[in-house]
Amino acid sequence: MLQWFTREHVMLTLSILWSVYVVIVGVWILLQRRAPVATLSWLLSMAVIPIIGLGVYYFLGPRRLKRQRFRRLRSRRRSRVRGSIARLKEKVPQAPERLHQVAKLVTASTNFPVSTADNVELLVGGAATFDSIMAAVRNAQHSIHMEYYIFEPDQTGLGLLEALCEKARQGVAVRLLVDALGSKKLMSKHYQRLEEAGGEFALFHPTKFGRRVRPVINFRSHRKIVVIDGRIGYTGGVNITDEEDKRILHNAYHDVHVRLEGPVVNWLQTVFLEDWSYALDYNRKNEPSDIEALLPDLPDGDQVVQIMASGPDSSMEAIHRVHISAIHAAHKRLWLTTPYFVPTEAAMLALTNAALRGVDVCLLVPEKSDSKIVTAAARSYFDELISCGVKVFEYHARMLHSKTMVVDDMVGIIGTANFDNRSFRLNYEVCAVVYGESFAAKLDQQFQEDLTHARRVGYARPQSFLQRLGDSLARLFSPLL
Repeated sequence: MLQWFTREHVMLTLSILWSVYVVIVGVWILLQRRAPVATLSWLLSMAVIPIIGLGVYYFLGPRRLKRQRFRRLRSRRRSRVRGSIARLKEKVPQAPERLHQVAKLVTASTNFPVSTADNVELLVGGAATFDSIMAAVRNAQHSIHMEYYIFEPDQTGLGLLEALCEKARQGVAVRLLVDALGSKKLMSKHYQRLEEAGGEFALFHPTKFGRRVRPVINFRSHRKIVVIDGRIGYTGGVNITDEEDKRILHNAYHDVHVRLEGPVVNWLQTVFLEDWSYALDYNRKNEPSDIEALLPDLPDGDQVVQIMASGPDSSMEAIHRVHISAIHAAHKRLWLTTPYFVPTEAAMLALTNAALRGVDVCLLVPEKSDSKIVTAAARSYFDELISCGVKVFEYHARMLHSKTMVVDDMVGIIGTANFDNRSFRLNYEVCAVVYGESFAAKLDQQFQEDLTHARRVGYARPQSFLQRLGDSLARLFSPLL
């Protein structure tokens, strides 16, 4: 009798504790205000596997991150430029009103106005990108700023690091910021050489255990930014690694980057300075002393460009919003290239709606990405896309790593953001939105070139039961990827 009572008592106690746990954790998760599907996924995980699930959520779950930022840099710079839409109308008079709305959305969600560039150059492949960056570094006179998700201490990385050390010894202000997780192979013995030469180095969200391990461990800087003398800027998909250079590895990633010159570089610089100040916990008293030289006043260029940045420190999800808005703005074509395709419900509806209303919607993804679960999740969306008229292509030559979008003949978007939940909601990302026919034509030409190395995916393509089951299971994790 005593044994039966004890067992019953234990079960009752465990039930009460479990119920209290579910309520407390449920409130915690609900206050994060995620998408309903993601919230339900986390709640189910917490309830089914309470100990392990709680640990995973503690480190990876919380969405919002508050951080000190150089917001006044944006407001100070904006006070010195003309109105965004007026500039767009002047420089691209043929742009329709729906594209003006896209520019307004970028400005409202990021606080970055429309700007201009003297030159916008599309760089295809890591080799062309590295050669261009190295040439700009060697010619730098005042400052070199770099921010990368992946900076490997391999042939490519060490060569660039040596060039940075040489410029630092010449008195150029060199600042290198890398993501601690993405660049985990870059050890102190590597960046100490830069510091000894007079340069500066910082890690974005160090992964060591301590007060900062939660919640920042899941929030990475996926940005790739280079700014030379405040006048030349680079961004795009290319990381600093041999895996991006076909001269070193025959199966190197296929990728693209963009080189910018002119006033728009001020805004790319602003993104870097915000991240730099955050990584080093700068305050108003110890900001870089050369701030005015880093943000020079430059004459207007002929090409209209807008920088947009987003991250988990803002609820705006700017890059997510702008991609969806650009899809809705498309009247003739929407060509999207992305290595990781895990769309949100809103993004999926935008793509299928565009195809259903007659827009030429083409999606180019890798046949095999470097993430099996993402590849499987992406394929689970193909049949729905194809049934609505979206043309889906799989790039088979190498790993496709480009991240671009072409809207009609008037807008080209290029940057660091993938078309997935992580880039839209968890990573710090940056993109350049280029208005006008010139750059859109360059992305058009590159897209068509890439299609020569791709196969079109057919509807209801042959798949084994296990393949279909695997894709469906991977899709369940879409809100968490």
